[in-house]
Amino acid sequence: MQAYLFLLLLVIISMIAKNQSLLVASAFLLALKAAGLDMKWFDLMQKNGINWGVTVITIAVLIPIATGAIGFKELGAALKSPYAWIALAAGILVALIAKNGIVLLAEDPHITTALVLGTVLAVALFNGVPVGPLIGAGIAYYAMKLFSIVQ
Repeated sequence: MQAYLFLLLLVIISMIAKNQSLLVASAFLLALKAAGLDMKWFDLMQKNGINWGVTVITIAVLIPIATGAIGFKELGAALKSPYAWIALAAGILVALIAKNGIVLLAEDPHITTALVLGTVLAVALFNGVPVGPLIGAGIAYYAMKLFSIVQ
């Protein structure tokens, strides 16, 4: 019963915050649970959902390449910009941070609860986008390492 109430609360919060992503996700999970499909689908989605999401985001990002809107000429021109080099470095940095997020989640799975709560709060209250659980875990990993050194 607690899961139903929690999901319903998220649906209400998402409607108040006008956050369509959280609304769709919460309502979808609530519907699966109410239909009795949770045991069949939740484990599969939890194991593969992040990979599916990353794949969908990657497809969306690559569409300009597939349509020909971005080609080698545009890539070469972009790399002449200092902003492109900053973006390149940022992409490398977040991938390396996310790598340690996987380590943290494997070693300390209860941290997932706090990450999920933080993500939900950011989405519901600040109109955030829930795209970085691994990056969030990676940032937490480094912050915990720093905390243990300073402590």
